Amino acid sequence: MDSAMIQHVIAFVIYLGLMIYVGIRWMNTNNNSEDFFLGGRNLGPWTTALSAEASDMSGWLLMGLPGLAYLGGIKEAFWTALGLEIGTYLNWLIVAKPLRKYSIACGNSITIPQFLTNRFKDKKRLISLVSSIFIMFFFAIYTASGFVACAKLLNTVFELPYICGLVIGAVVILLYTLLGGFGAVCTTDFIQGTLMFISLIITLVIVTVTLGGPAESFAKVSEFSNKAINGELGNELREKFLGNKNFSVISIVSALAWGLGYFGMPHILVRFMGIRSNAEIKISRRIAMIWVTIAFIGAVAIGAFATVFLPEQLSAGASESVIIKCITKIYQPFIGGIFLCAILAAAMSTADSQLLVAASAFTEDCCQTLLNKKFDANTTVRISRITVLAIAAVAFVLSLDETSSIFKLVSYAWAGFGSTFGPLVLLALFWRNATAKGAVAGIIGGAVTVIAWHNLHGGIFDVYEILPGFLVCLVLAVVISCLDKNKDPEMLAEFDKYKKLAD
Repeated sequence: MDSAMIQHVIAFVIYLGLMIYVGIRWMNTNNNSEDFFLGGRNLGPWTTALSAEASDMSGWLLMGLPGLAYLGGIKEAFWTALGLEIGTYLNWLIVAKPLRKYSIACGNSITIPQFLTNRFKDKKRLISLVSSIFIMFFFAIYTASGFVACAKLLNTVFELPYICGLVIGAVVILLYTLLGGFGAVCTTDFIQGTLMFISLIITLVIVTVTLGGPAESFAKVSEFSNKAINGELGNELREKFLGNKNFSVISIVSALAWGLGYFGMPHILVRFMGIRSNAEIKISRRIAMIWVTIAFIGAVAIGAFATVFLPEQLSAGASESVIIKCITKIYQPFIGGIFLCAILAAAMSTADSQLLVAASAFTEDCCQTLLNKKFDANTTVRISRITVLAIAAVAFVLSLDETSSIFKLVSYAWAGFGSTFGPLVLLALFWRNATAKGAVAGIIGGAVTVIAWHNLHGGIFDVYEILPGFLVCLVLAVVISCLDKNKDPEMLAEFDKYKKLAD
């Protein structure tokens, strides 16, 4: 092991040790399920903002998106980032405050399925049951993307076998999630979000200056792209960049549709429910938007500029390691190791959040519904920790294929959540006449549409599955609710009371 490798190892050990230490520090604060799953609704604006965005972006931000831009897909990367930027803003603007208020009014709900069940007065608890099943299904896929990102990073940097990197990443994520719950997850996400932000800014500045400044960088990338399209750089590159040149209207619509996913992301929505007060949401929104705007610019630009910054061309399979290659080229080994931890942070900050939300869905919404029994605080936390292990095991199995694409895994799970829950969250907050029967129909219809659409190809099926899934869920929920004449008077009265609540 050479000196550079030793410095990388030291940086990683310090970082991973810090994450586990945070979990231990939070371990004794979890006195009940609200503490474990929502941190006692006591998050400050900075922690809420950075935790929400860090858990949102995952390894996709520092590996999937730059890899997409590097492969000649600058247009797809740009439109996808724009759709997510718009979705982020609208989610903070129109969902955050109402959701926090209404979740408290609806029996102090601490999970999204629990909120929907209480909101629609679903006495049969079908909403909880169906929601929990799809949450665990899609989160297993989403968590797998985080495990894959950890494994690819450790494999690229330390030349560890893929499976060895997978085990290390999974074990560390599990340790601080199991120990500290929501408080530990949000605190580590705050640290990880800060590290991701600093890493992207400094790396982009150095790459841009090295290439001669912004104008010169874009000129060099444009020249490279033209040569690739003309076949001067080989057939493989020509195919990649022709796809970018022929980017269609349908492709733009599909990329922008990523923004719809935000309204249904349980691991992001739960941050809104956990913030300390409604008054701090505006501050959090501003922090979040600054973070996400700069992060997107950095990720897309580094991926695009790397086509001329890196001395060698990466294959399609290795494209998601483009930022890793840039960091190892630029920095002294120890500093490079710290910045490489930002990529590890991106993967971990999402995987931990997803494991926790999936566990809460199973424990609070599925297990207690099936058994028709209310668990005490200690039992709830214990079952939740067992559930985290079980879901992580499924995600681990899904991650064993080292050819897995982080971008594709995230894309599938993102569509699943956006289509299954997005329309219902909006209807629950803003439409008085939505009913439990409409909600169940929407959940099932949206999820099934995404799963079916994802496995079909060609023609209209080239449209990103979140768009048809979102529309099917919305239409079914509205139509069935309108046909359902048995509107619960208690539900209507509670909605009216919520609308009158002061901010």
